[in-house]
Amino acid sequence: MMIHRFETSAHRDQLVALWQQVFGYSSPHNAPQFVIDQKQATGDGLLFVAEADGKVVGSIMAGYDGHRGWLYSLAVLPDYRKQGIGSRLVQHAEKHLSELGCPKINLQILNGNEGVEAFYRKLGYETERRVSMGKQIISNVRRAESGAATGSGDEPRPRADSETI
Repeated sequence: MMIHRFETSAHRDQLVALWQQVFGYSSPHNAPQFVIDQKQATGDGLLFVAEADGKVVGSIMAGYDGHRGWLYSLAVLPDYRKQGIGSRLVQHAEKHLSELGCPKINLQILNGNEGVEAFYRKLGYETERRVSMGKQIISNVRRAESGAATGSGDEPRPRADSETI
């Protein structure tokens, strides 16, 4: 099993399929094609895939704004779970964030997802008392809904002024 940076030409279709299988997103602004395009537009290189048996079996996306690091979209195909792939993906992203000078990494999980919370606790994360708030940027949501997320990934996407995904 190898972990390396996402490459559009080699990994896009497999990553879309992985996220659809694992997350089953239903809102257009979370559509894998849209998220991948938006992440690639940042140019930060913080989208990673795990490959085994010649295919993408896991992924993690990270972000860093100069103040805090974030982990997103940790996914492992069901047949490859319980093999340490998720832990290795988190550690890989942490290493890259640390090299950027990141002092603290945050992540969000759905309330009541005790299994995922236990997974992150084993990796040193603690539950913090916070209220998570969000606001959709309607013009960008509409762009996702209108099918802007169905591109090949080769064309550049305008970067949103505010992260809403």
